[in-house]
Amino acid sequence: MDNLLTDRQFWVNYWESKTDLSVNIPSNYLFYKELGEIINKQGVKTAIELGGFPGYYAVFLKKYFKLDVTLLDYFVHQPVTNALLEANQLKEADIHIIETDLFNYQPEQQFDLVLSCGLIEHFNDTADIINRHIAFVKPGGTLLITLPNFKALNGWFQKTFDRENYDKHNIDCMDPELLANICKQAGLELVQSRYFGHFSLWLENEKQKPAGVRLLKKTVWLAGKLFSKVFPFNSRQLSPYIILEARKV
Repeated sequence: MDNLLTDRQFWVNYWESKTDLSVNIPSNYLFYKELGEIINKQGVKTAIELGGFPGYYAVFLKKYFKLDVTLLDYFVHQPVTNALLEANQLKEADIHIIETDLFNYQPEQQFDLVLSCGLIEHFNDTADIINRHIAFVKPGGTLLITLPNFKALNGWFQKTFDRENYDKHNIDCMDPELLANICKQAGLELVQSRYFGHFSLWLENEKQKPAGVRLLKKTVWLAGKLFSKVFPFNSRQLSPYIILEARKV
């Protein structure tokens, strides 16, 4: 089976379908607490975001933590990233960019923090893609991977109303225990591997969906948010994300 669940054209189409990519990233961006704790406790100075075009987390790390940041992806449209930088009062030179295929690239340096958000689930061989992340981590450095949890209610919504997008994801990898074991087998010290977030729901290109689907999504989203506000907990059934953190010893 081919390891890659998407191709370059998929990502070209995906990003070309997006509007308003140049946003002002807030200080409380998703996973900001986890990132801040790692940076402050581990004395992080350098970081790389893998598969992160247009570079939201690279920009976040530069803007709020002044890290030496690199963005690596095999599709980078520089004007989009430049516009994002400008929207966040940063310059083109503030972020190093490597446009390359991760599977044909040998790291030229290692980093204190290696981060990817929504990357590993697009590959069939989960151990292989995680080990490619690990190759970028300095001894003593931290690996932080986040991915959607499509085994939750959000996944049912994706499967039912956006099957094409759902099929671009490796659902089997959305398992904290599996991810933890891969890191342990690679010799990393596991910090956490768990479901993250109380509830959320989304659809790609939601504005293009039928009105009935959008109404249903809004209704379920509101009900889920109310429920999770009253009963806040992380779970396989409701949490929208999985977070994996490990340290190279």
